[in-house]
Amino acid sequence: MAGSRDNTILLVGGGIGGMAAALALSQAGYEVDLLEQAAELGEIGAGIQLGPNAFAAMDALGCGPRARARAVYNDELLMMDAIDGSEVARLITGEAFRMRFNNPYAVIHRADIHLSIYEEAQTHKNIRIHTDWRIVETDIGSKYSKVKDAKGREFEGIAIIGSDGVKSVVRQKLIGDPHVVSGHVVYRAVCPREEFPEDLRWNAATLWAGPKYHIVHYPLRNGEEFNIVITFHSRDKEEWSVREGSREELLSYFTQINKKPRQILEKANTWQRWATADRNPTEKWGEGRATLLGDAAHPPLQYMAQGACMALEDAVTLREALRVCDRDIEKAFRLYETIRIPRTARIQLSAREMGRIFHAAGAERLVRNSLWKGRTQDRYYDSIEWLYGWTVEKCLD
Repeated sequence: MAGSRDNTILLVGGGIGGMAAALALSQAGYEVDLLEQAAELGEIGAGIQLGPNAFAAMDALGCGPRARARAVYNDELLMMDAIDGSEVARLITGEAFRMRFNNPYAVIHRADIHLSIYEEAQTHKNIRIHTDWRIVETDIGSKYSKVKDAKGREFEGIAIIGSDGVKSVVRQKLIGDPHVVSGHVVYRAVCPREEFPEDLRWNAATLWAGPKYHIVHYPLRNGEEFNIVITFHSRDKEEWSVREGSREELLSYFTQINKKPRQILEKANTWQRWATADRNPTEKWGEGRATLLGDAAHPPLQYMAQGACMALEDAVTLREALRVCDRDIEKAFRLYETIRIPRTARIQLSAREMGRIFHAAGAERLVRNSLWKGRTQDRYYDSIEWLYGWTVEKCLD
């Protein structure tokens, strides 16, 4: 059933960020028409990591308990050298970590976190979800905004938010900037526990850093599965794409690797191959009563493991901006952008730099391996306070 266009916000994209934004807007007193291009709701991909900031955001949105029940809680974050098998850095995420940041560190399947947010959204009658809507045209008016899909259908509301991911149609309308192909290729797979190397079944988000590559693995779904993410610098000119990968291509990039992490390369029968890209940070996301959220606003490379976390923060911050601006949507959108752009830009730029650190070779690898020697856990915690210390109470500071 359609609602009043004078209180309806159009939300383009129903992924993690879009679903979280729908909750936030509903909590702020608005009706929401969420338009998703897929025929069915859901998330593709495999596992993602959730820092304490993500749990703070999910709790503020009301979906925290559901996500917590589906997450796997890590004992530590590990960086290992993929050449000699030595430990580079260890961040313990136990009781002291939880006390410092008031929340845990965990990993979760993308489908499970999306479902957790969607289940909460279903309890809000003013959220209307429409699938099979591929938006091809947006009209941002001074009073009303309108979208049209590939079938000629239209929706109208008082504002529009693009949460339609890294290839956002709404961003193209508002900013029109090009994406930046990284030249890095990511292979992703999920492996049953019984097939994963027994000597690597650690309850840790583990990263093996090698020359122009790295490998990540961690347990999912009560440890019944292991998420595998393998990244390497392509020798070919890449275009931004997702397709099925090949074992032959993957193995051809790993001639210099310790036998322990090398086991992982053989452990999946089906690989998804992602040629990655991001966008340069911008100084604005919108105009009038239009803005962006999540990967549509600030698509990062994956090396900070904060893409979904930032989208969840966005949603809560948008809600709080609408609250303090007394429902003045244009004023609230600009406040939201003023707060979020510097923080998310820092994530984007830091992710690029972390890719360089992970993939160091030669003398640069030796420097990397010495960076964290002798560091206490308190010093680790101090260095990530800016990231994991985010809370709803401070989100507009």
